[in-house]
Amino acid sequence: MRLLILGGSWFLGRSIAEVALADGWQVSTFNRGTHPDLPEVDAVHGDRTSVEDFRRLASHGPWDAVIDCIAFTPRDTYRGALALAPVVGHYVVMSTVNAYTGWPDLPLSENSARYECPVDADADYAAEHGELIQYGTLKAGCEQAVRQAIGDERTTVLRPGVILGPHEYVGRLPWWLLRAAAGGQMLAPAPADRPIQPIDARDLAAFALRCARQRIAGDINVTAPIGHASFADLVDACAEVTAAGAEPVWVDPTWLAQQGVGEWTELPLWRTRAGVWNVDSSRAQAAGLTCRPLRETVADTWSWMTGGGEAVKEEQGEAARAAEHGLSAEREAALLDRWRQLR
Repeated sequence: MRLLILGGSWFLGRSIAEVALADGWQVSTFNRGTHPDLPEVDAVHGDRTSVEDFRRLASHGPWDAVIDCIAFTPRDTYRGALALAPVVGHYVVMSTVNAYTGWPDLPLSENSARYECPVDADADYAAEHGELIQYGTLKAGCEQAVRQAIGDERTTVLRPGVILGPHEYVGRLPWWLLRAAAGGQMLAPAPADRPIQPIDARDLAAFALRCARQRIAGDINVTAPIGHASFADLVDACAEVTAAGAEPVWVDPTWLAQQGVGEWTELPLWRTRAGVWNVDSSRAQAAGLTCRPLRETVADTWSWMTGGGEAVKEEQGEAARAAEHGLSAEREAALLDRWRQLR
């Protein structure tokens, strides 16, 4: 079978390409050519904002399926999907749980309310709102853009939450691994048994390919099951695989908030709002999603980092967010010292 990946050269797109090639797909990719393409793919370079580039891409078809990892603005997504509609059998678009109006405050299912966004919206749409609201709004618009261009029966909308694994560029898991590798007492946000639902990029890739091959249409949340892992599983795995003797000190979350510790950024993956790690993904599980243990994701990411792997660096775009993550050593030491004085 022939597969087109919009993206395909870094993190999730790369994982999809690797899993697809191993599964026997003939793979084409479409991206700017900023990052190295896998040698086994038929790489077409172009700009996702260019209608002409998409028309040129369409001439390389047909494909049994396309997996869209670069959908960001509804207008560009709609134009691209419209150009590809005659030459693809099924369209899988990567959206996000941010498309729900209730994230991160409320438990979510596929029936939860989503943002409204016209299919002709550009990158400036909803710019007056906060970053996450703007991102979720645009992603909701991209979902509708694909449905309108391709048709409901040929469209799968996947809504993952946090994605981890080798080649991660956001810097969440890499920060925890580097911190554990430094050893010593390591600040960790209590409670240790707080459930978390990150999904390995390779498991998301395998499920996306399953949807493409079987033409599973509809909207599907793609996270690890609720209860699959805890924050302690994450921290302990980082300490174990780095083998530097890091010792977690579990600190009261209310106290951390009083100290101005930034959730999601200064302590990556830590967030106390009720809906962050309460996403129902039972529909995906019923359709064949399987999730590896979080420790395996942690170990493989550390192997990548210590084996010469380096997170993608860009001055702009999502890769720049890696610099926003994590406590400095000085701030962590000061917080731990204050916490000990209270005990």
